[in-house]
Amino acid sequence: MAMRLGFSAWAMPEMPVADQIDLVARCGYGAIELMGGDRAALNPRTISDSEARDIRRRVDDAGLALPSIACHGNLLVADTARRADEKARIVAAMDLAARLAGPDGPPCVVTMAWGTPDADDAARRRIVEAFVELGEAGAARGVVVAIEPHVGQALDLPDRVQAVLDAVASPWVRLNFDNSHFEVMGCDAAAYVPHLAPYAVHTHLKDQRGIAPAYEFLVPGEGDFDYAAYLPLLEGAGYAGSVTVEISKMVQNRAGYDPAEVAARSFATLDRAARASGVTFAPAKKDRHP
Repeated sequence: MAMRLGFSAWAMPEMPVADQIDLVARCGYGAIELMGGDRAALNPRTISDSEARDIRRRVDDAGLALPSIACHGNLLVADTARRADEKARIVAAMDLAARLAGPDGPPCVVTMAWGTPDADDAARRRIVEAFVELGEAGAARGVVVAIEPHVGQALDLPDRVQAVLDAVASPWVRLNFDNSHFEVMGCDAAAYVPHLAPYAVHTHLKDQRGIAPAYEFLVPGEGDFDYAAYLPLLEGAGYAGSVTVEISKMVQNRAGYDPAEVAARSFATLDRAARASGVTFAPAKKDRHP
């Protein structure tokens, strides 16, 4: 099975979902990651069944795969009521994922672990406990939760991510493989990809410059990351899911930011890299409806 090139609605969270889908399809991508949140165009807590059916129909009509929904919640906050609300947001995204299930099953739900890099053993145990609970909720709905590593958080390095996934030990808790966070920590892709790719159910991809704390995330092609070397690493490690471009808030905060322009530019960069590397992305799932 070939990898599929996708684009994340994280780049345009307030745009109507129908327009998000149309933009991603027009740029030539084969998959879309939806983005859920309390203030996003897609709010998992309030979306009706008819609205969910309409989204599923639009995704299918556009010939896109729907591998994931990004919906973050901080399960380490000290306040009990707030922590319960954060968890409720993620669980609502799981419920939505189950409603949006297509021929490939429901999309996974991507969320972060939070915490800080200096987290002690007790804090790391709380992360494990939180994802054990999310895994149980996912199992009840048939939805996988995908942990996203993040620079500046407790799961910032490959070994820390792997340790938590092994401790949770659930098929319903896997990895959203966003390698950009490892890159700005100075990690070597040839070392971390073989270890982590077997855990991955989804990936994010962007460009980056510098090493934490002096770093910035970029649009693919703006930095010097070698996608033509990275894509075969993923494929060679057995990964066959979506490779999804994510546009960071750093880029979104630029004057004149245009999600359609960065989507088109990112597609061109990744398409060139795939051709140069001999990697073939899966085409759109079917002919798009007019």
